Amino acid sequence: MESAGCSAAAANGAMGSQRDRSLVPERLQRREQERQLEVERRKQKRQNQEVEEEKSDFFAAAFARERAAVEELLESGESAEQLEETAARLQGLQKLLNDSVLFLAAYDLRQGQETVTRLQATLAERRQELQPKKRFAFKTRRKDAASATKVDAAPGAPAAEGILASPPPLNEEGGIGSSFVFGFSNVESQVLEKRAEELHQRDVLLTELSKCTIKLYGNPNTLRLAKARSCTLLCGPVSTSVFLEDCSDCVLAVACQQLRVHTTRDTRIFLQVTSRAIVEDCSGIQFAPYTWTYPGIDKDFEGSGLDRSKNNWNIVDDFNWLARDMASPNWSILPEEERVIQWD
Repeated sequence: MESAGCSAAAANGAMGSQRDRSLVPERLQRREQERQLEVERRKQKRQNQEVEEEKSDFFAAAFARERAAVEELLESGESAEQLEETAARLQGLQKLLNDSVLFLAAYDLRQGQETVTRLQATLAERRQELQPKKRFAFKTRRKDAASATKVDAAPGAPAAEGILASPPPLNEEGGIGSSFVFGFSNVESQVLEKRAEELHQRDVLLTELSKCTIKLYGNPNTLRLAKARSCTLLCGPVSTSVFLEDCSDCVLAVACQQLRVHTTRDTRIFLQVTSRAIVEDCSGIQFAPYTWTYPGIDKDFEGSGLDRSKNNWNIVDDFNWLARDMASPNWSILPEEERVIQWD
């Protein structure tokens, strides 16, 4: 009996050893497969990095070349035709930047956009210089401005102080430009509207508004909203940049090439943007797709030059949050159930 048991145990041990030996090639094979996969992943990563570096080098060279061409045109431009050529080249420079946002570093993107914005401001100044000087008529301008801004005023609310008669100076970043000659300022509890024929390719400034609803139908060139509290801003397609600064508890619907948001809190933005949105020193910003519409908006999109099929509304760079493996706490996506808004 004991010999039989010993024989059985020996047989089982032999079978176990054979099974273990048979598993060795399988383990080696799996390890080899994993090693090859890791080698392939590293190879692909290097290739992707090389492609991005090549794209970045191409962008840097092309951007520098086009920027130099625009600067030369701005220096020598003495006619409306030359300035129109400058505007076309500048639009191409903006498109080059927009098409490169997916592989550019945040710093390079910021520098590029600041360069474009500075050139846009210089172009606006040259256009102003070429315009014929208007005769001074202070009383008439003040009267017209006051009547133009009284749009559906709330009962008992103070009248709007009017369209800005003179532009504010450039800020330190050079990001706003000195050609804001159109907009509203120091208004409370009113509905303010401007039509397409008034807005077309103009630079718009809205500042120090409180509890207002602003509807801008048409295609402005740039738009800035500053020091707004509890306002709703609805705007048609903006050809270049929208700037939002020192605002709180607002709702915006904007379409543009570039959006920059500074020192703003608790604000919802329904956005159509072909570049990346940028936030800095902000908190409580929520993003959702652009949903405002009105008769004639398709024509305004065509005139703006924006690619309506391209919308990076949920691609946001937070300059105060550099961690790539964690989401920024300063902005978020607006839940779908909160996106249903009756604009009118």
